Amino acid sequence: MKRDHGLDVDPLTDFAVCCGQSEAFAAATFAVIDQGDEVLLFDPAFETYQTCIELARGVPVYVPLDPPFWSLNEDKFLKSFTNRTKAVVLNSPHNPTGKVFTKEELLIIAQACQKMDCFAITDEVYEYITYDENKHISLASLPGMQDRTIITSSLSKSYSVTGWRVGWACAPANIASAIRNIHVKLTDSAPAPFQEAALVALTSTPDFYSSLKKDYTVRRDFILQMLTDFGFHISFKPQGSIFVFAELPTSWQISDMDFVTNLITNAGVAAVPGCGFFHTSTGDSSCHHRYVRFAFCKSNDTLNSAAHKMRKLAGSDAKMRPLLMDKQFR
Repeated sequence: MKRDHGLDVDPLTDFAVCCGQSEAFAAATFAVIDQGDEVLLFDPAFETYQTCIELARGVPVYVPLDPPFWSLNEDKFLKSFTNRTKAVVLNSPHNPTGKVFTKEELLIIAQACQKMDCFAITDEVYEYITYDENKHISLASLPGMQDRTIITSSLSKSYSVTGWRVGWACAPANIASAIRNIHVKLTDSAPAPFQEAALVALTSTPDFYSSLKKDYTVRRDFILQMLTDFGFHISFKPQGSIFVFAELPTSWQISDMDFVTNLITNAGVAAVPGCGFFHTSTGDSSCHHRYVRFAFCKSNDTLNSAAHKMRKLAGSDAKMRPLLMDKQFR
């Protein structure tokens, strides 16, 4: 925290070590959200946030990001606050879009949190996976934000150990204590042997992180070219994370669900329909069935195999016709 974000924290009082970021986020939500509290989330959003808020009997309130670059609309954001707003959830780099929130956007969020006296709960699991000139900035590092921000993160993405389930919440001591009290009721402890391994991972040299970015940049560029060759027009190149959130061309009269179903059936390649990340309470829902999330956190062999299968499908007129010309558009 000191090295990467300039934060002075006490390792004995300001952390809760949990079973992955998922549990850290759940425990943080249960610790600070009471019945009827409203929590702002940026849409599209990772699906587990809403469940945690509702289990805490809070009310999720979605603020749509503006496609195709998923920009923060300051007016929409500020108008979403009420006297019941208790927290803002920020995931950057962002799943599913690959957006990295800019310094200007983060300042808008920080100023609003301070003005409305609410918490920020961040999900920073992709903090070391950014591309080109994009840099991750932790919201807690901005003036006035450390005392009201709960950072959640994990080993899973940065060190490619998603099954180890080691994550953490970092917060002011009184909030971290409440999170630990919830944590021991949920899972008791994160796996002790993997916590020992985490110490090795967290002392990685800067060369490791440089190599991580380089490797993922190659994979990102590979899958972007693969999708372009298949017929996608990529309007937003991922700035971070391990996902491409690709919009179906307007000439393809097919929904995201049907496209993914046909892709699995006809090519044996899996992706995630974008509709699972959007929420009907937001304004313009016309794009909610037009995006597909592709993950490129795969081996070169897997990516090459997927590219081969999609090229083969694209070259098969008989199979492309039902894939691209399905009239069940919704």
